[in-house]
Amino acid sequence: MEGEMANLLEVCGLSVGIERDDKMLKAVNDISFSIEEGEILGLAGESGCGKSLTALSIVNLLPNAAKIMQGKIIYNSQSLASLSEKELCRIRGREISVIFQETRQSLNPLVRIGKQITETLELADGRDKEKNKNLALEMLKQLRFEEPEIIFDAFPHQLSGGMCQRVMAAIAAINKPRLLLADEPSSALDPESQERILSLLVQMNRDFKTSVLIISHDLSIIRQFCSRFLIMYAGKIVEEGPADALFSPLHPYTKALVGAIPHKNKRGANLENIPGKVPSTEDNFSGCPFAPRCRKTQSKCMEAFPPAIETGNGKVHCYFPQTGETNE
Repeated sequence: MEGEMANLLEVCGLSVGIERDDKMLKAVNDISFSIEEGEILGLAGESGCGKSLTALSIVNLLPNAAKIMQGKIIYNSQSLASLSEKELCRIRGREISVIFQETRQSLNPLVRIGKQITETLELADGRDKEKNKNLALEMLKQLRFEEPEIIFDAFPHQLSGGMCQRVMAAIAAINKPRLLLADEPSSALDPESQERILSLLVQMNRDFKTSVLIISHDLSIIRQFCSRFLIMYAGKIVEEGPADALFSPLHPYTKALVGAIPHKNKRGANLENIPGKVPSTEDNFSGCPFAPRCRKTQSKCMEAFPPAIETGNGKVHCYFPQTGETNE
């Protein structure tokens, strides 16, 4: 159809396992989703739900104990699994960039900030050093560093955690990638730094048609900056749909997440509390993974994972979905 966007990324039936005591435990369990050209997609859920492993799988940067057990990852109509490590290295940083959650561990403590930003440019097209430096300084200015020259010559340990997060954003954005995976890009930042990073992602999306996957525990960010959302729980995608419908959820888990958000309309009222905790990867549970914490659980919920119910623009995996009432 005219005006229909093509998919830049397709994840099909992806399962990721973590090796523990000679067993492979599924941390990501048979998930499928796509990201269109020029789209900003949000992925949300509690810690330990498999969000970061999903992003790391796309660029094949999983930790040693984890590996892809099954599924396909198709980027720009080619299977990333079929590429050699050398071919993947040409894509990483140039076409697909990542803002990692653990910024301190991602930056080299022995290399100056400027070198870590400009080496991404050097690997891509070998521009001259002076031009690379100017581009890096301009990117640091965009991220509102008051003295970019000083930051350029600094080592990571001389910067705060929030400053290191903005540096990671600069490294990821400097080559204007086609796909940017942002894992909690604004966590632990002051409001001004948070606004600068998120504004940079939106600007890249607008100016360069960069597709963005924003992973965040903050549903307000997902709704404000994304066109669609995915809700992940215990390695499963349980709901997806347009971002403007996020605060009128259909899945009880999404409803509980939304209900836990402080809001001026809830002043004086108790916030939603989700009893229990996210199940461990060691739990061999065949039903809906949210069933042990859900107030609407019935026997069928414990027996098999719910099939998808189409919702027009999205879908929900629940035997007893909500009515879609607003939580605001």
